[in-house]
Amino acid sequence: MDPLLLGLIVAIATVVVLFSGVSVALGLLIVSGGFLIVFDGMRSLELLPEIFFGKLNNFALLSIPMFIIMGASIASTRAGADLYEALERWLTRVPGGLVISNLGACALFSAMSGSSPATCAAIGKMGIPEMRKRGYPDAVAAGSIAAGGTLGILIPPSVTMIVYGIATETSIGRLFLAGVIPGLLLVGLFMAWSLYSTWRSGDMNLLTGRSYSWRERFEILPRVLPFLFIIIGVLYAMYGGIATPSETAAVGALLCLVIAMVIYKLWSPRALWVVLRDSTRESVMILFIIGAAGVFSYMLSSLFITQSIAEWIGTLEVNRWVLMGAVNVFLLIAGFFLPPVAVILMAAPILLPIITTAGFDPIWFAVVLTINMEIGLISPPVGLNLYVINSIAPDIKLKTILVGSLPYVGCMVLAIVLLCLFPGLATWLPDLVMGSMR
Repeated sequence: MDPLLLGLIVAIATVVVLFSGVSVALGLLIVSGGFLIVFDGMRSLELLPEIFFGKLNNFALLSIPMFIIMGASIASTRAGADLYEALERWLTRVPGGLVISNLGACALFSAMSGSSPATCAAIGKMGIPEMRKRGYPDAVAAGSIAAGGTLGILIPPSVTMIVYGIATETSIGRLFLAGVIPGLLLVGLFMAWSLYSTWRSGDMNLLTGRSYSWRERFEILPRVLPFLFIIIGVLYAMYGGIATPSETAAVGALLCLVIAMVIYKLWSPRALWVVLRDSTRESVMILFIIGAAGVFSYMLSSLFITQSIAEWIGTLEVNRWVLMGAVNVFLLIAGFFLPPVAVILMAAPILLPIITTAGFDPIWFAVVLTINMEIGLISPPVGLNLYVINSIAPDIKLKTILVGSLPYVGCMVLAIVLLCLFPGLATWLPDLVMGSMR
């Protein structure tokens, strides 16, 4: 059978299996095993356990559960609320300081936790009621938090970037650095739209907040600064050549647990068990998907599907930006239905040869891909962040949350366009810190 036709059949079968309700990892294993049996015979299954566990035999993978523990220990405390209060007290005299505080808190908390839903829940519980109490439109209050939560998969340290680095054998350190400037760009775009939307509502009183004394501003810093120092320390150790990403993640996880116990009195064995239980559950889920995606990639390569698609794309006489536009549409649609980790692991083996053949930088492409995944987090039908916001503010209709988040989708699309026009936004900092690869 023609490999391209076979690839289309595999794609359709994968969609059908995943929409049947099975988990992503199990669905990938079912599709992979089924096609290998049909075309290579039963003996091909003997290799699958070796491929599955071989994909997990990577020291860099240790950083995933460590960063997850790091985020879980922060999310289980009042760190999000304290971070929000600290920014509100320091930015109260800035026009629109409250909405800026919320988005700033989302950016910082997402950098500490690496989880979009956790960021929405932690900051939203404090920020949404406060913004609504001061008269901010419900759409702005809910939409800004939903969008701010997506920053967790772009701003380092990012589990999504780690997964992309492992799937494509790309430097995780470079990927982390590549997400810094685009992440700050998105924060700026989100803040600009929030201020404009608030100003358009016509109530200028919303742009000013209550005043705080210097004593009130400084008294909250001891509860926030230690976590920020850990993030800075982890990144410094990584880029200073002191330790590997896995080693820095382990130290960061331990320090976050210690600080959570010392500052927030997280002494209860039950509370610590919840942190470790939830972290283990999420880590196993991600690692299971990684192993299954390795088997799926082997199936595609064994049946010459990946090679044939890359060769076919290479023969097309189309502008490379048209090709990139098609790739973005594909990623956008995939992100509507699947979690970011699953999309990266499934699509990377196919897309990486295509984008490198077309002359695109894989580090730059990682940022574009991640922003597409961010759009999926606030877009139906899955739109995980929308449902998280709806659960913490049930009196705000889901339609209102969706309408409020759509302008932020536009901000993300604008960020992708800016990255296409100015690729250096993603590549300049990695080249500056770690040297150019070109």
